[in-house]
Amino acid sequence: MGFFGRLATLIKSNLNDLISKSEDPEKMLNQIILDMNAQLVEAKKQVAIAIADEKRLHRQWQSEKAVSDEWHKKAMLAVRAGDDALAKEALQRKKEHEQIAKAFEDQWKKQNIAVNQVKAALQALNNKIGEAKRKKDVLIARNNRAKAMQEIQKTMGSLQDTSAFDAFSRMEQKIEQAEAEAEAAGELHEEYSGDVLKNKFARLEQTAGADADLEELKREMGLMPAREAAVPARVEAEEAPMDEAEMAELEAALEELKKREEMAKG
Repeated sequence: MGFFGRLATLIKSNLNDLISKSEDPEKMLNQIILDMNAQLVEAKKQVAIAIADEKRLHRQWQSEKAVSDEWHKKAMLAVRAGDDALAKEALQRKKEHEQIAKAFEDQWKKQNIAVNQVKAALQALNNKIGEAKRKKDVLIARNNRAKAMQEIQKTMGSLQDTSAFDAFSRMEQKIEQAEAEAEAAGELHEEYSGDVLKNKFARLEQTAGADADLEELKREMGLMPAREAAVPARVEAEEAPMDEAEMAELEAALEELKKREEMAKG
């Protein structure tokens, strides 16, 4: 397993541990971002080490190649001097450094490929962490909304519980019963401690008024004939004036009445 494979495993392990322990998603997300940044810093260090190794291998390859080229020049110098034995020794030394240089070159090429891979992986990791940071706020907002919906559902569930409403209804009935009892007690007190005759007439007036209202309603509904309009009596002719005989009779009656009053006073 490569470095970034181990890094991914470590991050997943840390995430699972955080998820299992955390009760607050917002705190958990913030902690995950912090851990990702810490892992990113560690990854950058490892990539830097890999790049340094690649550069070292490249320098060693170039150094051995330069030494090999130097022994090649010395072999040519020995040939010009007519010393073939020395030239052979120089060529032998050149061959040794060529083999070492070839080994460093192979290692450098492999390391160069690995460095390019880890650079790409590091860039991808950096992009994913950036994406996670951007998504964090959205996830926190979704979590807050989910909490709000849970509170709403909890409230709605408590409203569906009729026990509180039943208690309210029972209290209302109890108050109505108390009002009725107080009203009945007042009526009894008035009936047995007040003017009984006055109370009877008051009830009679209430009953008479109710009867009149009922009769008027029945007339309105057509269940009783309409009330006939009162026709004022018409005076057909003026009274005839008294004649002399009637006037004399009236005066005599008045005289007789006056004498009786005087006798009663005497």
